[in-house]
Amino acid sequence: MAPIDPHSYTDSSNPLTNHISLSLYFNFSSSTINGSSQLTLSSPHTGPLLLDTRSLTITSVLDSKTLTPIPFELSPVIDPIKGQTLTVTLSNQSSILVSFVTSPCSSALQWLSPPQTFNKSLPFVYTQCQAIHARSICPCQDTPAARICYSARLNVPRELSAVMAAKHVERRSPVAGEAGVACDEALWCAEGRVVEEFVMEQPIPPYLFAFAVGELGFREVGPRTRIYAENVVSVLDVAAREFAGTEEMIRQGEKLFGAYEWERFDLLVLPPSFPYGGMENPRMTFLTPTVIKGDASGAQVVAHELAHSWTGNLITNKTNEDFWLNEGFTTYAERRIVEVCQGEERAALNIGIGWKGLNEAIEKFKDNLEFTKLKNKQEGVDPDDIYSEVPYEKGFQFLWRIERQTGRPAFDEFLKKYISTFKFQSIDTETFLNFLKANIPGIEKEVDLVLWTEGTGLPSDAYETESSVYTKLVSLAKEFKVGRMPREDEVADWQGQEWELYLENVPRSVEASQVAALDARYRLTESKDYEVKVAFLQLALSSGCRDYYSEVEKTLKEVGRMKYLRPLYTALVQGVEKEESKILAKRVFAEARECYHPIAQGVVESILSKHI
Repeated sequence: MAPIDPHSYTDSSNPLTNHISLSLYFNFSSSTINGSSQLTLSSPHTGPLLLDTRSLTITSVLDSKTLTPIPFELSPVIDPIKGQTLTVTLSNQSSILVSFVTSPCSSALQWLSPPQTFNKSLPFVYTQCQAIHARSICPCQDTPAARICYSARLNVPRELSAVMAAKHVERRSPVAGEAGVACDEALWCAEGRVVEEFVMEQPIPPYLFAFAVGELGFREVGPRTRIYAENVVSVLDVAAREFAGTEEMIRQGEKLFGAYEWERFDLLVLPPSFPYGGMENPRMTFLTPTVIKGDASGAQVVAHELAHSWTGNLITNKTNEDFWLNEGFTTYAERRIVEVCQGEERAALNIGIGWKGLNEAIEKFKDNLEFTKLKNKQEGVDPDDIYSEVPYEKGFQFLWRIERQTGRPAFDEFLKKYISTFKFQSIDTETFLNFLKANIPGIEKEVDLVLWTEGTGLPSDAYETESSVYTKLVSLAKEFKVGRMPREDEVADWQGQEWELYLENVPRSVEASQVAALDARYRLTESKDYEVKVAFLQLALSSGCRDYYSEVEKTLKEVGRMKYLRPLYTALVQGVEKEESKILAKRVFAEARECYHPIAQGVVESILSKHI
């Protein structure tokens, strides 16, 4: 007996789950879900079956066929990373029925009260299960090695609607007798309740389980795409304009990587508290509203999540120790899609921003170089705590290095073969490398595969980027230190990405007066593009410019995306005016905490605990 994943209790001696059937009753007044989960195993099992749970109350475990009780134990010890083990003792059984209740503090769920929504009249709840949070919704083998199909019945208030990263079957009235062990029949069939049914017929890793319930509307933007959001005309219309080019991106993705296997590619724009830029849930990508910038540049985030449809969702890392197989491949695929749809210069700027982020991430881990490796060890480590640009950008650099060695046509053929060979499978780095060497003979003699995957830092054959626009932006940024501000004619054509790249390359040692002058001329704190605003505020904090404390506080209170929370809270606790800025960081988090998703709460708490 041995765990198959450092972040899961799933044991090598246990058969893996291949199907889950869920019944979920949403109780908004208590911020809980009463549920039942029928788990079907790949083969009958005798002995202990280990499942992952976090903050769940387990009320019963039954044999699915006979409905007779099965012995179970929820471990009294709570691991701070993995949660609790649910041990079920089986006797030649292959299917169990578990009833449970979630906690209001479930790490995967954010329950929003009406005042926290756009319309401020009805509540909202949504999931974020990556990396290891599906276990806080239902007991499962919460490892990407266990791919599952599932069906789900969501019982919600009639005035709300539900969406899932799955195929919608129907919306209907509750039926007597179907509540089973999920909840009391009177609750399930109460006046004012409806049931939304869904089915996911392709096997997915548990972290891609996703739903949202609220007052939702939608716009059609293509034959395979609807944009969903809270039912606010202005939000829906601007999102539809921003992502109008989605179908073209899907077509280009299919040309590059093969058939799109998921039927639909819908988008859900979530409230501002959503902790990521996007989450690649199959059939329905979840997005932060901060990607809606009014100039269609937010489509780059959509390109990344779309690319996951091939690399990440179709082929998945077996554990988080191989996370680069998801994100490095997807970053490469995203830039290929952007190159075709938005041009080579736009893709080059994307690479340039990534290069800067990668070098900063490697510097961040200078005291723990293990996490600068593509293939790393994560025993006893929370994956949310080590999330960085390394798997994305070093993974991209590795694949780009192979492409330069083989030539693009040959690498494109390899990619298509790789995807078709391993689709709907979870693999590790060794499997990829063996496939690479078998299909591109001699590649290990030209590219140091061991150094790239197991070495720390950045290999010498990594490559920044060659682009006249990128080179000029970096050069202009360096000149800012000696008082040279970009002229208005030089920035006339700049979009958010150009400003972001410029600001990130301005030396951190500039004077506060220079920073204020830059903002006075170009009004960067008024930008509707959070990438620009946050890049500027980081620069202001690093220069000790206290005049922007109020803008930093405002930003931290209006968005929950960790891409912005991490650098701003870190800059505050490490800032030039340390004591004053530490007090500000502590106060702002205390006031904004309830507006952040639980994952984001944990990340900010970790930052503050290290410095305060």
